[in-house]
Amino acid sequence: MTHDHGAARRPFGRVITAMVTPFRPDGSLDADGAQRLAAHLVDVQRNDALVLSGTGGESPTTTEAEKETLIRVVREAIGDRAQIIAGVGTNDTAHTVELARTAEKAGADGLLVVTPYYNRPPQAGVARHFTTVADATALPVMLYDIPHRAGIPIATETLLRVADHPNIVAVKDAKSDLFATSEVLARTNLAYYSGEDAATLPWLSIGASGVVGTSTHFVGAQTQELIAAFEGGDVAGALRLHRQLLPIYTGIFRTAGTILVKAGLNALGLPAGPVRSPLVDATEDETAQLRADCLAAGVTLAA
Repeated sequence: MTHDHGAARRPFGRVITAMVTPFRPDGSLDADGAQRLAAHLVDVQRNDALVLSGTGGESPTTTEAEKETLIRVVREAIGDRAQIIAGVGTNDTAHTVELARTAEKAGADGLLVVTPYYNRPPQAGVARHFTTVADATALPVMLYDIPHRAGIPIATETLLRVADHPNIVAVKDAKSDLFATSEVLARTNLAYYSGEDAATLPWLSIGASGVVGTSTHFVGAQTQELIAAFEGGDVAGALRLHRQLLPIYTGIFRTAGTILVKAGLNALGLPAGPVRSPLVDATEDETAQLRADCLAAGVTLAA
């Protein structure tokens, strides 16, 4: 296989937000709110794609019907102005295949598939899980490597092996192993997206394509500028933006990202609503700290 080591491949654009799922005050799905939030993320925050029903979208506590509805209503709201990547990963291959097929029918453009968590399969099982899901639809697949949540990493050898599958095109990388990621980028055509907001710039330096972000609910547009600066050769400008945005890139994870994103969106009057148990809504102190982190990054959350 020949590899193009020139411009970064970006099947899903540069900036992708793992969108939270808006709920009404009673905890039910807010479909209208999801449409308004998605449009805001695409048109104001300049996202190229949205992940729906990732962990950040509270996928562990939304039903299959809600996941399907979410794809359909967001597709209606954003048209072809951005791509929809459906989070379909579970620790049951058959169930993931079912979710993938439903997502394809509902109008998703791609799939995000996390490493099976909790049951800790060996790497042969991880590889088979990914290729079985990739075989199940015609959609491009982004693998999600997040050992601190899943309990196991996707080994370098496994990534090299599954990279030959025509539908496996990208990795959301939250492993924070610069050397392993460098090796996979050098030896495959996989597009890499930083799975940690603050790692975006260092990951770009080794050939990554962009970020699947959380703080990008608030600083997606600035993150686009950072990536454009780096790729345009303005490394100093990219570094300046990286340092400016660092307080929110890291601050959004002081507790579960979803909790703080929803607090921030609620403060801005954007659709978010409460979180579902076992998550708990942000405290006043946590919300005040989020305001301070945003302010330090040059972003004001309304009073």
